Amino acid sequence: MAHTLAQLNSASPAAAAAMLDGLYEQAPWIAARAVQFRPFRSLADLRQRLRQAVDEADAGPKLALVRAHPELAGAGPSSSEESAREQELAELARGTADEHARLRELNAAYGARFGFPFVLAVRGPRGAGLARGQVIEEFERRLDNPPEVELQEALHHLHRIAEIRLQDRFGDVPALGNDIWDWGERLAAHSDPGYAERGLLTVTYLTDAHRACARLLSQWMDECGFDEVGIDAVGNVVGRYLADRPDAPTLMTGSHYDTVRNAGKYDGRLGIFVPMACVRELHRRGKRLPYHLEVIGFAEEEGQRYRATFLGSGALIGGFRPEWLDQKDADGISMREAMAHAGLRPEDIPALRRDPARYLGFIEIHIEQGPVLYEMGLPLAVVTSINGCLRYQVQISGMACHAGTTPMDRRRDAAAAAAEMVLYVERRAALDGDSVGTVGMLEVPSGSINVVPGECRFSLDLRAPSDAQRDALARDVLAELEAVCQRRGLRYTLEESMRAAAAPSDPAWQRRWEQAVDALGLPVHRMPSGAGHDAMKLHEVMPQAMLFVRGQNSGISHNPRESTTSDDIQLAALAMLELLDSLANDTK
Repeated sequence: MAHTLAQLNSASPAAAAAMLDGLYEQAPWIAARAVQFRPFRSLADLRQRLRQAVDEADAGPKLALVRAHPELAGAGPSSSEESAREQELAELARGTADEHARLRELNAAYGARFGFPFVLAVRGPRGAGLARGQVIEEFERRLDNPPEVELQEALHHLHRIAEIRLQDRFGDVPALGNDIWDWGERLAAHSDPGYAERGLLTVTYLTDAHRACARLLSQWMDECGFDEVGIDAVGNVVGRYLADRPDAPTLMTGSHYDTVRNAGKYDGRLGIFVPMACVRELHRRGKRLPYHLEVIGFAEEEGQRYRATFLGSGALIGGFRPEWLDQKDADGISMREAMAHAGLRPEDIPALRRDPARYLGFIEIHIEQGPVLYEMGLPLAVVTSINGCLRYQVQISGMACHAGTTPMDRRRDAAAAAAEMVLYVERRAALDGDSVGTVGMLEVPSGSINVVPGECRFSLDLRAPSDAQRDALARDVLAELEAVCQRRGLRYTLEESMRAAAAPSDPAWQRRWEQAVDALGLPVHRMPSGAGHDAMKLHEVMPQAMLFVRGQNSGISHNPRESTTSDDIQLAALAMLELLDSLANDTK
């Protein structure tokens, strides 16, 4: 019989610790420390307290904790029943002779390199078990980690193992999270040619895969109980769950379903699936809200096929520019032609513009796309601002000359100046809280191994949570560019290629997310978003606020390894339901 939180909170300290023993292998001290924080407000609160007990321990107990874990499909310390069952889910014992030989080889190499056994949550982010090939692939990847990084990785996996075991003991099935996870897998089956054949995910604006995604999202919205579902003139999938009265205001939410090339499965799409699941729950309960809920799968945000971004959300604020229709993709297909092929009518796009007076605001859920929550061990965070961004293209011109005959003090080396700038951007951005600076493109045109570079081109991407902080960063970087070129006798040209204003979260809507996270028994962490989102477009006409969901694999994004867990997705869905209920009470 499953335990209950009430039983755990009312038991004696020894009995409570016994209920939690074995979540971490051979480490009863973790449960003993965690129960000191009773009463637990929720299982999410309990999970955080267990993690806190480990995080606050000294280095010695942490290393001992990792070393106590059973070797994966090997002959290390004896496995607990739970560990044996977990490994059975990955069918490690049923592998081929070659797979067993490879696992033995990897275990030996790993132990020699790190001095502790390989720890992997073999039940995976969905809790259903990883395939043997996935286990071996992860083993091979992590073997290259630096020792200090791998120790932290092992501890992260121990926490995930404990999280799943806790689910089993308390009968806590993340049903919403599992369904949303499954939606993500099914939608990812559609991918553009050249990527689909290799099992990679790429969905760009109005391709066949993109249109297949739109159809599937429309179908799922219908099945979830939306009252109105359609695809608009720019390709957005729009679902409306109607209020209990026709003259009610509207809350808008959603995110994008297009992807970067060779993408992950959650960037954007998570922010469509979570509100879809919430509407399904409301529909199942027969509950109507005192406001319309409009869920939008934005057709385009990434700017991958055409040189325009935020086509989907921009159209709703009157930001679609007609000249974009004449842009051509790499195959020479204009946006106008792509729209005609998809059955869309560009002349209808102006009518998509929303009247902000009829909207309460816009909220968005998004995977973090960074390592902060992963390293902190927190499943959710409330976004304080979406960083403003400035981008430049820089060309430095010097003098190309012979690398062997030109003395070092006679050179006008454009690449050396660019190298100075790369390092300066790194130093200067680090001085500000939450500012970031990146030189993502660096080129020596027609460069040669024996020629001092006479020209160098590079990009600048400068971001900060406020426009003032962004602009101060840019002023310093550009002043340094001037100083470096003057000192080295160089010329430069500068082209500003993008200027995006910061989008601070609306205080009232940010508080709603904070209250929703707190209601789950979780600590409320606030952070800015370094990436751009559809919310920053809607911010131009209505209040907005965002919720971040932790990513796995060190929070990597724009990458096939982008991931999250069904448990964290579940918490995001519960937070959104809490926000919707709270807003309903305030809107009556």
